[in-house]
Amino acid sequence: MPTALVTGASRGLGAVFADRLARRGIDLVLVARDRDGLERTAATVRGHGAVAEVLVADLADPDARASVELRLSDADRPVDMLVNNAGFEVSDEFVNSELRDLQTQIDTNITAVMSLTHSALPGMIARGSGSVINVASFAGYLPSPGSSYASTKAWVLAFTDTMAASLAGSGVGMIALCPGRMLTGKHKAPDSPSPLWLEPAAVVEQCLRDLERGRTLCTPGWIYRTVVGTLEMPRRSLRAAAKLAGRGRTQGRRPKAGTQHDTQSLTRSPSLNGAA
Repeated sequence: MPTALVTGASRGLGAVFADRLARRGIDLVLVARDRDGLERTAATVRGHGAVAEVLVADLADPDARASVELRLSDADRPVDMLVNNAGFEVSDEFVNSELRDLQTQIDTNITAVMSLTHSALPGMIARGSGSVINVASFAGYLPSPGSSYASTKAWVLAFTDTMAASLAGSGVGMIALCPGRMLTGKHKAPDSPSPLWLEPAAVVEQCLRDLERGRTLCTPGWIYRTVVGTLEMPRRSLRAAAKLAGRGRTQGRRPKAGTQHDTQSLTRSPSLNGAA
């Protein structure tokens, strides 16, 4: 069975990712600081017949993070999917925040995403299959004034965009999940239904479907999707122009003796069963 490693898996969206992946027959490596929460998620995963490995680690701590990096790079126990879900939010405006908290936010939301992805990708590329899901936020597009948290999520969006382009044709997919407000219990939910509030299970399922389709950005919810689609228009135009320019540069080149052109689709999508 394929294996997925999910960070921040003790509760919220991470626990939902673990549940939905286990339902699809995928074994889990569950990472978070809270052992009790991880054990609850593990029990749910095992209830679906999947294997659950618990790895307690604070991703803001370099030594603890190193243990997760080692697990991801273990060739004898390959990880087929990495879900960078763990996040830390400093809610105060930047000038009123403690520097220590701001650094923890960067270490969790940026450094951990970068280092864990760096550990996971070589094995995935060598096997010709795999996927990485980076959980960003709608705040990365439209931040509230003085939000340092939003700037870290904007980095996640930019990182995913550039890395996904470099992985084209490798059999490895990468997608940024950009949700708005979710009914995870973290925030007070509205008294009446609202399209601004999303069900976590629906968010995860949309993300997994978009990943299978070879997409590099998932924005659940029609309101959020409309706004992001408008904001993304200039970037899509630039990507298309760059792709056309790249094709123009390569069309006139003759392949070297003994080599063949890569005929894989640039939108090749790795499936969730571990096969490309």
